Parts: sequence; structure tokens; C-alpha cells
Amino acid sequence: MKFYIVDDDQSILYVLQNIIEQNFNDEVVGMTSSSPDALQELMVKDVDIVLVDLLMPELSGVDLVRKVKDVKPNIRFVMISKVQNSEMRAEAYKAGIEFFINKPINLIEVKTVLKNVRQSLQMATQLSDISKMVNNFTPQSQPKSTEAHHQATATLNYLGMTSEKGTGDILKITSLMKAQNENYRNINLEQLMGISEHERRIIDQRIRRAIKVGLANIANRLIDNPYDEQLSDISNLLFGYESVHSEMLYQQGKRSSGGRISIQKFLDGLVSKE
Repeated sequence: MKFYIVDDDQSILYVLQNIIEQNFNDEVVGMTSSSPDALQELMVKDVDIVLVDLLMPELSGVDLVRKVKDVKPNIRFVMISKVQNSEMRAEAYKAGIEFFINKPINLIEVKTVLKNVRQSLQMATQLSDISKMVNNFTPQSQPKSTEAHHQATATLNYLGMTSEKGTGDILKITSLMKAQNENYRNINLEQLMGISEHERRIIDQRIRRAIKVGLANIANRLIDNPYDEQLSDISNLLFGYESVHSEMLYQQGKRSSGGRISIQKFLDGLVSKE
């Protein structure tokens, strides 16, 4: 793995370099105490993992992550910080970091985090390779609507929702949305499905219950795997950060109610993911 380190403390740079290069398969290809210089170099260097201090002068660590992620979304970021403020840390995760390393630097923590981020990157690479292989063997004549249906089914299965009664309704409605090229708010389901307003409300109730199951499942998975980028991306797309965060607190007994459900956000997100 190729690493790049950004910290305004020179001693931290060399400590982290020494720890990283204890693994002979890892190499530090660059390090700097200037975040603007880091931004320029990261745009042209071949880098797998970046370790960056949160409170950098001129360009903050979070802003650096955002700017690089816009151009190179596959680079993994680890944030270094002594800051314990939960809002600042949440902002860093939203920007795209995977892990935090706390200051003062702890050898065991650094090695554990590096091991986890390597595994995350390797898993993403394997999943990408599998996806390419599957696509190569997918018949070219397969209708796009059928392919989209399979993708939606796979997402619902990933969320643990396929046994819920509302799953069939979700798949039917997203297929109609795709065919009509409309979002959930604008599609006329009563007309397209030949149902009454009362029947529409019953369908909405089934869908809402199914989505609630998906929200609970993904919240629990994020509690166990808080740095899983794929889980975070899907949760933000389908449920929204605030709803998932509230549900996680509820599942941990730290809140009296769970996250809010939005049928429109979930279905619009599911269709856009296809």
C-alpha cells in the first residue's frame, strides 16, 4: 500500500512513517506539514491511503479530504486528531474519512487502524473486480428494467428487508418510477396501479414498516462497523445521516425514539442507485 502523511508536527510525520514502513508491503510515498502542498501532490501522486491531521492551518484536514475525494474518490483517508468534539468528528466522517487516530500517537492503535483500512481497501477492490466480472457475463440483450430490478432487489437484500411484505410494493413502485422517469412525489400510483386512495395508504403503511426494518438493520450494522464506507454511503442515500444517527442512538438505548422514515427519500434514493 502507498501512504501519504499530512501533519503540521514534523515529529508526528516521522513517527507515523516509521510505524507504517515496519510493514514491508507498505511505503510512504510522501509527507508534508503543508495541507495546500499536500493537495497539489495528492492530485498527481499514486496514493492508496492518506493520514491527515484534522486541525491543519490554511486548509483544514476535512476540507483537504473533500477536495481530494471530489477528484480521487477511491483514496482512503485516516484522520489524526486530539479533538474529541463529536460534531467535528461527524463532519470528518461525512467528508469521507474512514478512521480516526487519536493524539498522542499510540503504536497499537495506529497498527490496528492501518490494518482495518487496508482490509477495507482490499475488500472494495475485490467487490469491484467481482462486479466487473458479473457485468462481463451479463447478456447484452437483458432489458435495462430487469437489470435495475435485480439491483434494487440486491439492495433490499443487503438491508435485510426481503422478507417484509412491503418489499414487493417497493419493487413494483420503483419499477414504475423508472419507467415513467418520475420521482416518488410526482408519480400517480393510483392511476398507474389502478388503486384507490385508501389502498394507496395501506401500501404506504407496508412500505413504511419495511423501511423501518431496513433502518434498524443498517443502524445496528453501523454500530458494529462505524467506519464501513459502503454502509455509510447507502445509509445516507436511502435514510439520511440524521435519521440513521438517531436510530443508532435508539438501538443503543441512548434515545427514546428512533430515526424518522421518509418513503420519498428511500424510493428516490433506491431508483437513483440503480
